[in-house]
Amino acid sequence: MTTISTWLVLCGGIVPLMLMPLWCGFANAQVTPDGTLNTNVSQTGNNFTITNGNRVGNNLFHSFSQFSVPTNGSAFFNNAADVQNIFSRVTGGSISQIDGLIRANGSANLFLLNPSGIIFGANAQLNIGGSFIGTTANSIKFADGVEFSAINSQTTPLLSINVPLGLQMGSNPAPINIQGTGHALTLGLTNNLASITRTPSPTELRVQPGKTLALVGGNLNLNGATLTAEQGQIELGSVSGIGLVNLIPTAQGYTLGYANGQSFSNVQLTGRSLLDVSGMNAGSVEIQGKEIQFTDSSLALAQNLGNLPGGNLHLQASAGIDLTGTTSGVRSETLGIGTGGNISVITPRFSLQQGAALSSITYGVSASGNIQIDALALEISGFSLSTSNASVINTSTFGSGSAGNIFVNGDSLLISNGGALFSASLGVGDSGEVIIHNIDTIIRGSSSRPTPTVISSNAFSRGNAKTITLDTARLQLLDGGTITTGSFFVGHGGDISVNATESIQISGGTKLRNSAIDSSTMHINPTFQKLLRLPNILTADAGTISITTPNLTLRDGGTVSVTSQGSGNGGSLKITANTIRLDRQGSIQAQTESGNGGNIALEVGKLLLLRDNSAIAATAGGNGDGGNININAPIIAGLKNSDIIANAIKGRGGNIQITTQGIFGLKFRDQLTPDNDITASSQFGVNGNVQINTIGVDPNSGLVELPANVIDPSQQIATGCANNQGSSFVATGRGGIPQNPNQVTSNVYDGLRLRTWDDIRDLSAYRKTGELNAQIPASSKVFVEATTWHRNADGKIELIAVQPAYIQPSLTCAAVPKS
Repeated sequence: MTTISTWLVLCGGIVPLMLMPLWCGFANAQVTPDGTLNTNVSQTGNNFTITNGNRVGNNLFHSFSQFSVPTNGSAFFNNAADVQNIFSRVTGGSISQIDGLIRANGSANLFLLNPSGIIFGANAQLNIGGSFIGTTANSIKFADGVEFSAINSQTTPLLSINVPLGLQMGSNPAPINIQGTGHALTLGLTNNLASITRTPSPTELRVQPGKTLALVGGNLNLNGATLTAEQGQIELGSVSGIGLVNLIPTAQGYTLGYANGQSFSNVQLTGRSLLDVSGMNAGSVEIQGKEIQFTDSSLALAQNLGNLPGGNLHLQASAGIDLTGTTSGVRSETLGIGTGGNISVITPRFSLQQGAALSSITYGVSASGNIQIDALALEISGFSLSTSNASVINTSTFGSGSAGNIFVNGDSLLISNGGALFSASLGVGDSGEVIIHNIDTIIRGSSSRPTPTVISSNAFSRGNAKTITLDTARLQLLDGGTITTGSFFVGHGGDISVNATESIQISGGTKLRNSAIDSSTMHINPTFQKLLRLPNILTADAGTISITTPNLTLRDGGTVSVTSQGSGNGGSLKITANTIRLDRQGSIQAQTESGNGGNIALEVGKLLLLRDNSAIAATAGGNGDGGNININAPIIAGLKNSDIIANAIKGRGGNIQITTQGIFGLKFRDQLTPDNDITASSQFGVNGNVQINTIGVDPNSGLVELPANVIDPSQQIATGCANNQGSSFVATGRGGIPQNPNQVTSNVYDGLRLRTWDDIRDLSAYRKTGELNAQIPASSKVFVEATTWHRNADGKIELIAVQPAYIQPSLTCAAVPKS
């Protein structure tokens, strides 16, 4: 309810308080010179003609105390045709309220400078040959140091022949407001399938094709406004503090540059506002502010109809950017042979809600533009209640040109409740790549939405799907959230590469879909197939999925899969992780209907755990062959009816090869049972092979190296004396030359024996003839072998023997007679 306090009886009528300055200004609009320059103004009704002024070279200067144009009125700068720039300032402290026509002769650029503020009404129009720059700056600076000021106008101004250098903003620049009735754009089928039909708006600010329309001030508020610069540039700059906004000359007029450290204010587009740079060769849009908001179907549009590349659409905000509502956002379209314009966004926070879109689309032979997002926090969420359009960031092709690539850099990415980030081919051209680098990635589905919440790259017609690359620390796919590539006719299904340095969690689902990472070839919806005029054929190959992460968890139906429902190959899947946990129907799958089965390769550093009806499966239906499964994991455990299978129906079963140190719970069986099975069977064909290499103990552990020199047992046996032959003693030793007893020796081992001394005494005196009796010498005369030696004080060698406690007397054969 509107209270009476928001209305005032003023200026002869009842008006809303918020519109009071605009309404009263239009009623009392006038153009009045301030006398500081030679500006002359003549009035006929609501029409004002502006002549004279001060000319310096090709620059013409005017100064006004008031400058407002009433409804159905006009302000005509009757300048010489060769003037290049018209600089007009407003010094009286009143807002310029423009609800009529501003026009000038020739191709001059027109600058309107009013530090107190500018309001453009719904009937405001421009009819000038050059660019238009409306600003609430304090002054315009020139390259030679001259400053044309609107706040220091008492003295005679210095005027310059040079081109303008920049706009000097004050400490609190006044706002600029633009009002209108909203754009009249129409869409075909949906905002993602048909190009936009442009219909001229009854209320618009328009410059000539190839020129610049720039607004620079404090807060910029566009409510139902239409700004048109076909093939040219639209520049919106909102600043909040002192600084110089540079005017950079271009072929189309000017672009704006901002110094480092510049503070900004807000830019708001609402009520079906439109920034349109479409044309034979589409132009550029640049918006700079603190908070940038597009709501109520407000749009920045660039349709490229020509043969040159389209310009860039750039949004940059120091705090955040919000696109809200169906068809709100930024859209680049390619309809000719020139490539589409690129879209770039730089901001700490970027959100798309309730059907908003950031889209680059081609309908012709040239590629669409790329999309580059640099946002610390990016959120894509929700859908439009009125049109069921999802919030999306996308590149697409409906022609022979390829869709552009999508690049996302930041800290966090959240896609939820039907939101999508995708590239798609619905024509002959390929889809674009999707490349994401961040820290946290969350894709959360919704049971209330029939459309998926997804990051995808798909080919619905004759084109190929390109790769999705995700480098992140943590990835969560929850409640039906998916990352998918696919082909629905003849093209390649697209690859997926995920590198998560900390963890991946894939969990939950809805009635329509489970959370998944999936590359597939699928039969298309019949209605959609008819719309694209495609035959009922599916020969595409599924892509490859490569996942690297320390921890992968799939639970509550979470899936990683490659799938082929046609005659193409089933794709392949490779996962490298320290731990892989599948719980409560978690699965890793490679499925095919009739082509060659997909392959699964798992490299696990620590543990592979399957429990509660989970599965690793490479299966085939119809005549297809089962895929191959190769698992390398130290520990593999299966609990509660969890299986590893490579089965087929009519085709050949796949091969399973497992290398592990320990496998628990899982057993090879010929067919599936309620237990934990490993099987590669075929129901009507040839079974596959299962090979399990279990390495439980290291065969080299606990072994002791034996010595290389083995003791000869024959050397350890003493030979007795025979009574029928003469006794003899032969010491062969270990061969070689006997040691010289006359040389000094040391107490060392020779092989396995201690070196000994030889007896060199003359024993002939002991030899006797005749019968000899064996004698046992007295113990006192027993010689004890020396065990060591030393050199005495005289320098002589002395042998040393340690006397044993008891020495067994030795028997000899010396007295045994010969036979």
